[in-house]
Amino acid sequence: MQTKFALTLADARRIAEAAEAKARESGWNVVIAIVDDGGHLMLLQRLDGTQPASSEIATAKARTAALFKRPTKALEEAVASGRTAMLALPGLTPVEGGAPILYRGELVGAIGVSGVQSFQDGIVAAAGAAIVAEDS
Repeated sequence: MQTKFALTLADARRIAEAAEAKARESGWNVVIAIVDDGGHLMLLQRLDGTQPASSEIATAKARTAALFKRPTKALEEAVASGRTAMLALPGLTPVEGGAPILYRGELVGAIGVSGVQSFQDGIVAAAGAAIVAEDS
């Protein structure tokens, strides 16, 4: 048997706080979704003024980052470079804004952000994911 690290609700809240701080600093209204390592939603936070559809999109980005164990930007780039067959993969949302959350090199979850341009979503997601990486 192996022992593995797991996100707690307190961890998810800290990650969301860091992401929210980055979004507010930039004047961006976003939704922040935190999932565990299996892609299951732990926390969803929609800042005032963010369109409702972003709740679904942020969750899908987080789930994709967790299940594929990589940033959604890498998947977006693969599709853009011609690997369109990837679009048939189940559960794939290849749009920047999802980032895996690693602790001591292990995937413990992911964050997804939606509400502004994809590259801006990625900046906010990276700010949230970095909080756990700093603890490693």
